Amino acid sequence: MRLERPVLQVALDFENLSRALLAAREAVEGGADWVEAGTPLIKSEGLDAVRELKKAFPDRRIVADLKVMDTGAFEVEIAAKAGADIVTILGAADDDTIADGVRGGELYGAEVMVDLLGVPDPAARCRRVAELGAAAVCWHVGIDMQMQAKTPFAVLGELAKASPIPVAVAGGLTSETVADAVRAGAQILIVGGAITKSPQITEATRRIRTAIDTRTGVPTEQFRRYAGDDLRTAFRKVSSPNVSDALQRGGACHGLLPRFSDPKVRMVGPAVTVVTRDGDWAKPVEAIDRAGPGDVLVIDAGGGTTAIWGELASWSAHGRKVAGVVIDGAIRDLDAILELGFPAFSRSVSPNAGEPKGHGEIGVEVIVGGQKVRPGDWIVGDLSGLVVVPRERAAEIANRALDVLEHENRVREEIQRGSTLAAVQKLERWERVG
Repeated sequence: MRLERPVLQVALDFENLSRALLAAREAVEGGADWVEAGTPLIKSEGLDAVRELKKAFPDRRIVADLKVMDTGAFEVEIAAKAGADIVTILGAADDDTIADGVRGGELYGAEVMVDLLGVPDPAARCRRVAELGAAAVCWHVGIDMQMQAKTPFAVLGELAKASPIPVAVAGGLTSETVADAVRAGAQILIVGGAITKSPQITEATRRIRTAIDTRTGVPTEQFRRYAGDDLRTAFRKVSSPNVSDALQRGGACHGLLPRFSDPKVRMVGPAVTVVTRDGDWAKPVEAIDRAGPGDVLVIDAGGGTTAIWGELASWSAHGRKVAGVVIDGAIRDLDAILELGFPAFSRSVSPNAGEPKGHGEIGVEVIVGGQKVRPGDWIVGDLSGLVVVPRERAAEIANRALDVLEHENRVREEIQRGSTLAAVQKLERWERVG
């Protein structure tokens, strides 16, 4: 495989061919060189996806991302007959599968790209598959790995130096990072979400094409992935529904209502947990002194109706830069709290306050709104409600929530062009059978 310049390959990881074709047309208009029928698209639509892409773009190389693991010659052959110019085989496949796939491709005019996803020694495997006749290799950080904020750059440079054949790279590339991949030696830049999830695909593709050609990143705030100290930033970009979707429609607290009205408010932070009795406000107030800036106080008051939080507690928490309070129980002084602008959720509002008796505990597992909350679990709250994110999955869920938001941005654009949600998603086709 000879490449005169770095190639931009757009990965179409859709479930519906109609949406994939629309995205492909806009991406090609923006400068995409190769068009990939992604694995989800082929699993959903079969090799008809390859056939339709070849009909639509006869002057572009069509990549069938089959990720072949067995029957190399047969699967490469049927993809080639459907119109594929390049077919992917997994690097974890047996040498005979790769060699057979290469031979099958030669008979029908298709080349083999070997995907090194999950391969423990990519440089060694690269050299071996080149000996077996592969035309290119792909260093691939999968989407699930990207949700942990992993990138392809730790290995890419050394792999490109070691490889006797062109190296493709896939793994969350954006207009900001694709130039880094070119400078590291990648010759085929595979971009999926940063193109296909963009409301304006043509413009997004042009920015990436410019970054590749100039080897200069084009800054963007979109399609980034977050970890560590940046998690708060990530969670503040998304809504509680986005987070619940990322948790596979889970994590929601029920029956706790926002005690604010600003749609821009995001109550985000790790939980400082408190359990108390109805009307006993001692431990909730003491917990304020244990909370740090950005923490969320989560108080299990057993769903009681006597207030355990009010204006003065809110002023105290506000002064310590606490991000907000969640009360499975009652709150009072709501007018003053609204004026202060301190984010709060509660099950009820009551003018009656109890006494500071000191029952309960701070820093233990609690139940609020039917959800278990441990110290350090992340809380995301807005006008749609509250979601609890397990602390050990915080980075993954923050990034998956961003992915949900990005997909919705593209769907919204298609609806605003005159379609409907049911039409975009082909809902009747995907209704469960039986």
